[in-house]
Amino acid sequence: MKAFVSAVIALIILAVAASFALAAIQEPVYKAFATSGTRVGDPGHNLIGHR
Repeated sequence: MKAFVSAVIALIILAVAASFALAAIQEPVYKAFATSGTRVGDPGHNLIGHR
């Protein structure tokens, strides 16, 4: 039982550390895939109505 509890605690610590590590290196998609050749115009009407 002692080994199981220590394994669960170790996994929780590992999960929290991985969460912080991934949050530190992650960047938004608009920054990751931004190119100089992208042109976005006024969409006018979208799926939820007129803007």
